Amino acid sequence: MTLVHWLIQAAYFIAAVLFIVGLKRMSSPRTARKGFYAAGAGMLLAVVVTFFLPGVGGATNLILIFIALGAGGVVAWISGRRVQMTAMPQMVALYNGMGGGAAAAIAAKELIYGGEPGAGAIVLAVVGALIGAVSFSGSVVAFTKLQGWFSALRFRGQNFFNAGVLAAAALFAALAIIYPGNGGVLFIFFLVALVLGIAATVPVGGADMPVLISLYNAMTGLAVAFEGYVLGNPAMIIAGMIVGASGSLLTWLMAKAMNRSLANVLFAGFGETEVAGEVEGSLKPIDAGDAAAMMGYANHVIIVPGYGMAVAQAQHKVWEFVKLLRDHGVKVSFAIHPVAGRMPGHMNVLLAEAGVPYDLIHDLEEINEEFATADVALVIGANDVVNPAARTNKSSPIYGMPILNADKADNCIVVKRGKGRGFAGVENELFFRDNTRMLYGDAQDVAAQLIQSAKELLG
Repeated sequence: MTLVHWLIQAAYFIAAVLFIVGLKRMSSPRTARKGFYAAGAGMLLAVVVTFFLPGVGGATNLILIFIALGAGGVVAWISGRRVQMTAMPQMVALYNGMGGGAAAAIAAKELIYGGEPGAGAIVLAVVGALIGAVSFSGSVVAFTKLQGWFSALRFRGQNFFNAGVLAAAALFAALAIIYPGNGGVLFIFFLVALVLGIAATVPVGGADMPVLISLYNAMTGLAVAFEGYVLGNPAMIIAGMIVGASGSLLTWLMAKAMNRSLANVLFAGFGETEVAGEVEGSLKPIDAGDAAAMMGYANHVIIVPGYGMAVAQAQHKVWEFVKLLRDHGVKVSFAIHPVAGRMPGHMNVLLAEAGVPYDLIHDLEEINEEFATADVALVIGANDVVNPAARTNKSSPIYGMPILNADKADNCIVVKRGKGRGFAGVENELFFRDNTRMLYGDAQDVAAQLIQSAKELLG
């Protein structure tokens, strides 16, 4: 082993350690920024070291590499700075898809121009290509859904059609393993794999997008790990394994938070059909002044943020209102459901952006028992995650899903733009409860009214 080769492997090992440290630190909001820097440093180190691998330093290769790095870096820098927090889920979906597509492209290159790789390498290259291509096309469709360009599409016999596409993908994957250099077979294989990703994603309802994004994230990680083995690149193997493992765990946790299996997410069409029966009771409105008074003289207020707060970009106004309450001696907590928003951790990021201290933000398991002792639960743009039907209505598609117990507070105030159903299309029984009042309007406008009323009331 030459000194250069030894140094390259040592650098890859350091990069892998930085990946692991970064992921560990990202598990807490307090250390997430340092974790991001650690993982970023590891990736930078891995990229730089790769230039010293044998065969990379050719003039043509370097020109192509720098063009790709420059173009990708400029696009990422501009889009990263301009994207709104409300659009972060679709940006994550799109970038994740790019990772899957890159893994598939690596596999295509190795299968066509890779010489005579071993049988194991061919199998991993093809499997990685299949997973990467599915993740790429599926993530692109998920992006269009989150962007509002496309809604769920279902038709009779869809699951049988998808099963047929899967069988075709498996068949051509086997042929690609047998004939790795056959351009015609590889073309059809990649085409069918891309169609499989589209077919698997189009029927999934919007409420399931967080789970689907996590699943495709895991698939991208696995594809990268497989292609890392094909290339003999330890950094790709370890990074891919970390992403694949964490994404798989997150997918399982998200599905568990909805009390549903992954198969149900992919094949049930959740939220695409209406639930029979009407909810008893009536919607009882309240104005901002009365709502501010109710919370201003409360002992404990629990705020449940949802995607409606994100769309209105109301997090800063909400935090301003919370500071007024806290200055008046009111205890205020934030309750976050695992699937609130459009991707895991969406609400946490929004609240952190507004400057909300981490010790005020609690997960479902930490705070659910406190609702019974709270004077007011303020629900801002959330719907399904506070729907009592999940506990009581066996005919509801969300039955059994763990929810935040906002209905158990003495009073519940729901900030909502209109009287329509939530993202999952399920009627919310909370809105009709005797202790619930509806505060209609855009979340940012409502928060501004609450601030004004609180200033007039509390001084």
